[in-house]
Parts: sequence; C-alpha cells; structure tokens
Amino acid sequence: MTQYLVLIYQDEEQITDESSAEMGRAHQDFIAANGPALRGGNALESTATATSVRPDGAGGFVVTDGPFAETKEQLGGYYLIEATDLDAAIAVAKQVPMTQGGVEVRPIWSVPGAVG
Repeated sequence: MTQYLVLIYQDEEQITDESSAEMGRAHQDFIAANGPALRGGNALESTATATSVRPDGAGGFVVTDGPFAETKEQLGGYYLIEATDLDAAIAVAKQVPMTQGGVEVRPIWSVPGAVG
C-alpha cells in the first residue's frame, strides 16, 4: 500500500459561515465512508494566519507574514490516505467534498533506508 496526500484547494473568499457548516457535515460523511483508507487529515486556518520561512542565501532565514505564494485558490486542508495505487487514491479523492476549487493527489515520497 502506498500513502498519498490529498491537498484540498479552495477560494477562501467564497467561504461563508453557512457553507463552512455544510462542508463540515460533508467531510464528516466522507470520513465515515472512507475511514479504512484515511491515515490523517485536518482543515487549515486561513492564509491570513500563515507565516512563510525562506532561506536568505547567507545562512539565515527571512520570516514573513502570509502564505508562500499568492494564488486564487488556497490550501484549505488535507487528507493522508493509503491506497493500492494512484487509481484507487484518485477514486477516494473524487469523494472529497468540495463545491469549488479542487484537490491534488500526490504520493508520499519513500526514501530508501529512511525510518518510518
């Protein structure tokens, strides 16, 4: 079995209290339906709470408020899933509740000799 990260993207400006509550219920249903494949997941706070850390090229770091990149759709949450192959991972990803935006499916990189 391979692990995949399903990244959930959405336009933060389109989120209302009502749509947030609806999505919360829909995600609970998704979790109930896909429990055996799920290994973790969480919703993220808005990009207004993000802090970016980048190397400054001189051995130090630059720390700035805000997301790494300004985009129309922001990373809003994720699920870590386990699936037999990419097709099975995509089948689970298609069930992730979303009214707009989309998801990205990426395999977890398995480093030879790494612990874990």
